[in-house]
Formats: sequence, C-alpha cells, structure tokens
Amino acid sequence: MRERRRAERLVNAYADLILRVAYTYLGSRADAEDVCQETLLRLLRRREPFESAEHERAWVVSVSANLCRDLLRRRSARPTLALEEVAEPVAPEPGHDLATTTRVLRAVMRLPLAYREAIFLHYYENYSIREIARACDCSEDAAAARLSRGRAKLRELLKGDDLDEGDV
Repeated sequence: MRERRRAERLVNAYADLILRVAYTYLGSRADAEDVCQETLLRLLRRREPFESAEHERAWVVSVSANLCRDLLRRRSARPTLALEEVAEPVAPEPGHDLATTTRVLRAVMRLPLAYREAIFLHYYENYSIREIARACDCSEDAAAARLSRGRAKLRELLKGDDLDEGDV
C-alpha cells in the first residue's frame, strides 16, 4: 500500500512536467507518453534517496531529456514519418491569447533542439541558467548562449507576426 501511495504521489507531481518536456523534444504526444511512462518507471525503481525536492525534480527532467535524445538518435538512424506525427498545440495558460500562444509555440517547435530545449526550460519551466546547464549537461556559458541564440532565432521566425516585442 505504501508503494502505491508513493507511485501516486510521483505521477501527480511529475507526469505533466515529463509530458511537457518530452513533447517539446519530440513533437509527438504518443512518444511523449512513452517517455513519461519510462521516466516514471525509472523513478519508481530508484532506491537511492534524493538530496532535496529540487534534486528529485532536476533528476526527472534530466532523465526525461536523455530518453528523448535517445529516441531522437534512434529515429535519425532509421528515419520514418508516420501520418500521426503532426505537432499538437499545448493548451495555453489561463489569461493568454490563444492565437499568440499557438504562433509562439509553433515557432519554438521549429527551433533546433538545443535552442528549443533552453527556451522551453527557461520560459515554460522557469529554470535558471545554472539549472538549464545541469539539465542539458553543458556549461553555464553554453546554456546562456543557447538561450540567447534561441531567442534571436525565435524573433527571426516570428518577424512579421503581429506580436508585441514583450511576447518573445
């Protein structure tokens, strides 16, 4: 019974986060769900305690990102395209303009993976540069550069849209 409560707590605490991270990488809800399931299984099997709640969350994001990268590597080794692989927009936060949110999300999904990852972790998950560096297994300077270059590319992609400068 204790193990069941632990599993429910972990699913409630992390399933949405894992799905958002995985979808950002993969652009496929089905693949994101697979990564979510695998990440949660690894978390449940882990017996070593975490140093803190932040450490646990960082571990979850890191494992999710690594599983996504592995899946992307496997895909590139044998490229295929399924008809179901159409990007699905993520539901906007309450109070956000749906059209603007959709345009920005589509532009973010078109960024190269390193930039998309940094943008997502910073703006959607409120990660600091230090946390991005840890999650992406890179230096803080590299994380800051990815974020800066990602923003520049995002502005370029959104040029001509009727977005306020503050939206990017």
